[in-house]
This record gives sequence, structure tokens and C-alpha cells, in this order.
Amino acid sequence: MIRNTTASWGSLARAFHWVLGIAIIGMLAYGWWMNHIPARADKFFYRAIHADIGYMVLLLTVLRLLWRGVNPTPALPAEMPSWQRIAARVSHGALYAVTILVAMLGWAHSGSRAQDYSSFFGLFHVPQITSPDKAAADAYEDRHIFFAYVLLALIVLHLAAVAFHHFVKRDRVAARMMGAGEVDHAQEAARAATPRTSG
Repeated sequence: MIRNTTASWGSLARAFHWVLGIAIIGMLAYGWWMNHIPARADKFFYRAIHADIGYMVLLLTVLRLLWRGVNPTPALPAEMPSWQRIAARVSHGALYAVTILVAMLGWAHSGSRAQDYSSFFGLFHVPQITSPDKAAADAYEDRHIFFAYVLLALIVLHLAAVAFHHFVKRDRVAARMMGAGEVDHAQEAARAATPRTSG
């Protein structure tokens, strides 16, 4: 199913999750490499690619939030303690917020450079939200890098929670993002529809 249900994530929500997860982790690794390579003539090219993917991550994150807003969110297990429910909501909200913040700081850094990263893979120019200003460019870049590390910490925390649910609690909360909840729901529906025979 494309849409979410109260028991499982839909295929589009899962696609957003995996595509963005892989893209964001890849961007963090790529950004670290990009900032640690020696000065070279083609460094602008690598930074421009980073910016182009950043624009796509920002767009996909906004689309994911819009899709989430018009779909039900699968319920957490009834036996889950209230503090874990609160922690789940706060951590997921922080992941969305910091992802958008990192992307926006990168976009602001682009526009504040003398030579911006507005060209989107050479196809068209992305409107810039800031004007050239070297001091501002340095400040935006510093904050972009700082919050990228904050995002990395949140991802590590998220992965730790996934491992806890999957290997310790075994409550299938994490497995639902791979479609397990949808399978369970279908199996329950099939069992309910099967006529019972008296023995």
C-alpha cells in the first residue's frame, strides 16, 4: 500500500525514509571528505555536487513531512513506556528539524559566496536566499559543519534505538519500516477471514 495505516508504514513513506537516510549519511561522509582533501583546482566542482544533492535532500525532506502530515502515523506498541514514546517523538522531530537546518545553512552559505553554488547540475539556477558577504559565508559554513555533526549524533542515537527495538525488545517497531507491519496486518486479516471449523 502507498498510504500509511495505523499499523504500518506505506510504501511511499518507507521510500522517503530509505532514500533520505542513505542520502544524508552519504552527504555527511562526502562533506567530511570534501573538507579534508588538500586544496586543488577542482575543489569547487566537488562542493557544487554537495550543494546540488543538498537541495534535493531539502526538497525530499519537505515532501516527506507533507506526506506524513496527510497520513496516519502507525501506533507504537501499547506496552511502550511513556518516556520512550516522548523520546521517540522528540528524537524524530529533532532529526527533521536539524536536517532542514543543515540544508538551509548550506543554501545560505552558497548565496553568500562570491562564486555561489546555484547551478543545479548545469540544468538551471536555484534562487539564492543570501547575498555575497565573505564574513557571513564563513559564519554560515561554520554553523553548517557544526550542525552536521549534531545531525550525525542524532543519527547514531536513532540507529541505537533501532537496534534496541529490533534485538532487545523484539517489538517489531523497527521492522515496520521494512514492511513487516504490513505483512503482519495482512496475516491477521487473513486469519480473521478464515472460517473456523468445529472439531
